[in-house]
Amino acid sequence: MTEYLKSAPATTEDLQRADGVRETVTQVIADVRARGDLAVREYSEKFDRWSPESFLLDAEQVEQIISTVPRQAVEDIVTVQARVRDFAQRQRDALLDFEAETEPGVFLGQKNIPVSAAGAYVPGGRYPLVASAHMTVVTAKVAGVETVRACTPPIRGEIPAATVAALQLAGADEIFLLGGTQAVAALSIGTQTIGKVDLLAGPGNAYVAEAKRQLFGEVGIDLLAGPTEILVIADEHADPFVVAVDLLSQAEHGPDSPAVLITDSRELGLQVIELIEKILPDMPTRDFAEPAWRDHGEVAVVEDLAAAYQLADQYASEHVQVLTRNPREALEVMRNYGALFLGEGTCVSYGDKVIGTNHTLPTRGAARYTGGLWVGKYLKTVTYQEVRDEQASAELGRLCGRAARVELFEGHARSGDVRAWKYAGDALDWAPSGV
Repeated sequence: MTEYLKSAPATTEDLQRADGVRETVTQVIADVRARGDLAVREYSEKFDRWSPESFLLDAEQVEQIISTVPRQAVEDIVTVQARVRDFAQRQRDALLDFEAETEPGVFLGQKNIPVSAAGAYVPGGRYPLVASAHMTVVTAKVAGVETVRACTPPIRGEIPAATVAALQLAGADEIFLLGGTQAVAALSIGTQTIGKVDLLAGPGNAYVAEAKRQLFGEVGIDLLAGPTEILVIADEHADPFVVAVDLLSQAEHGPDSPAVLITDSRELGLQVIELIEKILPDMPTRDFAEPAWRDHGEVAVVEDLAAAYQLADQYASEHVQVLTRNPREALEVMRNYGALFLGEGTCVSYGDKVIGTNHTLPTRGAARYTGGLWVGKYLKTVTYQEVRDEQASAELGRLCGRAARVELFEGHARSGDVRAWKYAGDALDWAPSGV
């Protein structure tokens, strides 16, 4: 039986706001499709008060912007990107092309081909999400994507210098100071000055997410990301102060970010609630963290850790942090999570910012059916076939003829018949005279 020491108040989605977002995005996409750069410029001016001579930064501008970034920040960006690149390369190395002779004369193969052009959206808003540049651009380049076009918005009329530095160091081929729906639409559709991409990746606000949803199919996307989520599984051995701090570390992402604790220790749960109430008043990001905890924070007490893992799988949270005596047990029994963070020495913030795994992860229960952004997202796994042996082709032709006629596909059957006729002398009772 699960006891909730704190539960999230019952809320209903603001359908009116969602409808407004949907309508605005639909209008912007249609306008960009019809008027291209002209529409992009008008919406950038309207939403971001940003209308430079060119949204694309040239090499000289990029160099000048990077020169304003503190040396330590640049060195840290290089360090983190090296870790992201290393992990992505390990993922790429695990994806093997192969060709096999599956039966005499029949060769089947698989190739992993990168998309030609990818778009990277790095949000601005309250926080310049520098790390998103690492996750989208570095990973795409490791996959072998030839052209990466990156968009990031100005922040209150200012150029986000650290983000531009991160995009350049990550290997972005083109960097546009452009944000919001207009950026997503421009990358997905293409305009007079912004090339169309094959796949678009990166987080964003409700408008960016809705634009990706509406344009999916016309362009590939990484996933539809919602508010950041954290779920902590803790037992009696966990430090309640560490648990409280880690829950709030993710709550500061936004007022709608869920922060959940599942524990088999009622005492720990009560201590964590008390500590959070003590920490919040002096937290610089209280304006986001406090409503997130108030409206979306939960503390559940379960019978044992087996029940904790089972309940956590029902949440299918984006980030699952395991603070137990034997954290690797979760790795064996859990199925639904975007990423696992095992043990007190690990925290979700490491994954967000510095450790090297990708932080673009599924939210809102999507971890039930998908993982997050990874090098394979930028690759198309395709197959090829070659039948070199005439007898093998004849046998396949006979099989194809029978199998296709079961499904009433006569044209398919005849493609098989022709090979059985040509390579093995089978009769063609349907062939026209003179063949």
